[in-house]
Amino acid sequence: MNGIKVREINAKGIITKSKLPDADFVVNPYVGCQHGCIYCYSEFMKRFTGHQEAWGSFVDVKINGPELADAHGQYRGKIILFSSVTDPYQPLEAKYGLTRRILERLVDEQPVIEILTKSGLVSRDLDVLKRFNDATVGISLSTLDRHCSRQLEPLAATPESRLDALKCCKTAGLKTYVFVSPIFPYITELEEIIRLAAPYADYFMFENLNLRPTNRAKVYRYLEENRPELLPKYRKIYDSRDNRYWDDLKAEIEELCRMHEKEARIYFHHGGF
Repeated sequence: MNGIKVREINAKGIITKSKLPDADFVVNPYVGCQHGCIYCYSEFMKRFTGHQEAWGSFVDVKINGPELADAHGQYRGKIILFSSVTDPYQPLEAKYGLTRRILERLVDEQPVIEILTKSGLVSRDLDVLKRFNDATVGISLSTLDRHCSRQLEPLAATPESRLDALKCCKTAGLKTYVFVSPIFPYITELEEIIRLAAPYADYFMFENLNLRPTNRAKVYRYLEENRPELLPKYRKIYDSRDNRYWDDLKAEIEELCRMHEKEARIYFHHGGF
């Protein structure tokens, strides 16, 4: 499948305790991700999986995941996030349906369900998600430009289909948000994203592009080949560790969300600059 090495595996567990502040547990039905985002931070997972292949070139499918999701009241009322280091609705989900079947196993348990994805496929599972008393779907966007998106996140859904999914989820009565992440300086169309998504999003979350040793070369290569005029600006922001850009952008985001009467949850990281 598009050069992706797919392997079916049996996992030891599927619902794991979370180290994230906003979730009690996480579910990652897959190891790896087809989207191939050049900015992905999850490559560190290779330390634990033993893969030698490049991140984005393989996916392990936890085929026994649904069977591992059975519980006896231990998740009732707990926040379970799908997912933390993969996309639960990456293209392979259309074939395997792991996310859907795990959700079905959890309905009687009635945890608080949080979905974060950059795929329109989430709309397929509205019938299941509506059976939870508390379910939220977050749609991740970094740009509205289809060509730019294809370069930054090659196998992710188009920005249009993500916005359509957001609308479908909101119309179905689910809580929704847009995760504007990562914000690429001078590329991400913040004002337009907020304007288009505001009617269908209960709130917005924002995260800046955080350059790390695992993604810095890929991002700079993209700029060199496609937006060379931005290279000096990126070097000023990142190489000089100048946080003024993000401080100014934070104020701009807060004002834009205030204009649309939406909450802005801003998660800017300065440590990786």
